[in-house]
Amino acid sequence: MFLPHSLTTMLYFQLVIMAGTVMLAYYFEYTDTFNVHVQGFFCYETAYTKPYLGPEDTSAIPPALLYAVVTGVPTLLITVTETVLFLIQYTSKDLDSREKTIITGDCCYLNPLVRRNFRFLGVYMFGLFTTDIFVNAGQVVTGNLAPHFLTLCKPNYTALGCQQALRYISHQEACTGNEDDILRARKTFPSKEAALSVYAAVYMAMYITFTVKAKGTRLAKPVMSLGLMCLAFLTGINRVAEYRNHWSDVIAGFIIGVAIATFLVVCVVHNFKGKQLLNEDPPQDHLSSNPMVSSPRVESPLEKYIASQNHITFAEIT
Repeated sequence: MFLPHSLTTMLYFQLVIMAGTVMLAYYFEYTDTFNVHVQGFFCYETAYTKPYLGPEDTSAIPPALLYAVVTGVPTLLITVTETVLFLIQYTSKDLDSREKTIITGDCCYLNPLVRRNFRFLGVYMFGLFTTDIFVNAGQVVTGNLAPHFLTLCKPNYTALGCQQALRYISHQEACTGNEDDILRARKTFPSKEAALSVYAAVYMAMYITFTVKAKGTRLAKPVMSLGLMCLAFLTGINRVAEYRNHWSDVIAGFIIGVAIATFLVVCVVHNFKGKQLLNEDPPQDHLSSNPMVSSPRVESPLEKYIASQNHITFAEIT
């Protein structure tokens, strides 16, 4: 199977972009390549003295569950929906003379079902990693403190001279607690869980709204869409209720997730619009397969005028 040079170049270019996005997300998430900004605090500051309810794995919505849902559910939903739409059109049209894979001399056109799945899921995964990068970049740059930061920091207020509550502590050595826990408590703005959950919810809601056109779904589509949005909202509420994020962290995460999902749907996949799954005619070389048909030539008024003037000039000369 051979692809045109331009198409192959574009495919490689997109793969390079995707690989770079994944690698950048990996460096943000699992390495210390980017140093977190050390933000100070006031002695006995009540905004950071909330109780610590345990590591992230003990949360009501642990990271493993969240990541599994935001990757697995959209993949399953898009794949099933596209397959059902394909089968509906397959059984409703005469496809005896139509090939599922159209191959010409120098190019191969993928099955529309495969192409649409690859496009929609590829854009979704790209947006998922992009959201993760945006969130991690914000957390590294701001170094915003978690509501339970001082509980994990365990500062020695006497040694720090905190006889006055308004004393500002800005050096990193002020904390005596576990360094890994303190580092995680410095990365809360914006909320990653809120951003990823609302990104997946908005992308899926828009996919359901724009793609499913079957009769009888006028009420089912908004119910499913609002249900997904509700789950994302509850995820953000849970982060605040467990004192893992501030309200500002969750709201900022929601804004990032909604903005990225809306941009990708509107500007990249164009509201999931395109040709019908099976309503595509194979490319034909009309010039080579059909004899050239000659049509009568019609002179324009300008040509007639020029011809008449030339005729008059010729008559005068003769």
